[in-house]
Amino acid sequence: MGNKTNGILALLGIGALAYYRYKKSTPEEKQAVKDKINTAKDNLNKWSGDLKNKANDFSSQAQNKFEEAKSKVEESASGI
Repeated sequence: MGNKTNGILALLGIGALAYYRYKKSTPEEKQAVKDKINTAKDNLNKWSGDLKNKANDFSSQAQNKFEEAKSKVEESASGI
C-alpha cells in the first residue's frame, strides 16, 4: 500500500510542478506545449483508428472462416 501512496504523491507533485512551469512560461512556450499535446492527440486518434480497422478485419475474417466451417459441417451432415 505504501508504494501506491508514494506513486500517487509523486504524480501529484509532478503535475503541480508542470502546472507551475506552464503558468510561468511565455506565450510561445505555452503554444509549443499546446502543439505537442495536439500532435500527440492526433497520433493517438490515428493509432486507435488503425487498431479499430485491424480488429474489424480480424473479426470479418473469423466470421468468414466460421461460415465456411459451418457450411462444410452442414454438407457433410446432409451427405450421411
